[in-house]
Amino acid sequence: MILAFDTSGPACLAALRDPDGTTVTRIDEMARGQAEHLMPMLEGLLSRNSATWSDLTRIGVGVGPGNFTGIRIAVSAARGLALGLGVPAIGVSTLDAIHHLYPTAVAAVPAPRDMLYLQPAGEAPRLGREEDAHSPVFLSDRQKLIAAIAECAAIADPKTAGRPKPLYIKPADAAPSRDTGPVMLT
Repeated sequence: MILAFDTSGPACLAALRDPDGTTVTRIDEMARGQAEHLMPMLEGLLSRNSATWSDLTRIGVGVGPGNFTGIRIAVSAARGLALGLGVPAIGVSTLDAIHHLYPTAVAAVPAPRDMLYLQPAGEAPRLGREEDAHSPVFLSDRQKLIAAIAECAAIADPKTAGRPKPLYIKPADAAPSRDTGPVMLT
């Protein structure tokens, strides 16, 4: 059984996928608070489907692109769960999930400042504008998105997938302080 989740956008998304491919999803829209909401949401999804943490054979996690903090919440939770449960964690980008459903598409995810995260089929992701892409495909159906993340995690080879890590296409908006640190007296 695969548990997949994503907090890279303004929602907590979760899916539970049985070995036969049946997938149930839960979507909780929220602008903030994903860190406090994620684990109780996952526990509820498991219990409503008569499953326990020990039933899980794999974790799938959305790794972005998207909200810097949201991505880190999900990736950290996935790594912790995988370590604690002794199961592999597979990172799946939103762009790869879109390509799973639409293999030849220019996958697109909204980015700040009227920009888009774009990934034409077979190319590396990049930051661009809508006019830079020919017929970009957005996946606004969050249930389809999290189900695709779960399916991508199901078919991935854990031996080659590596640990999940955030997909940052553009640097964070935060900048290091320009102030020098305090002088240490010895």
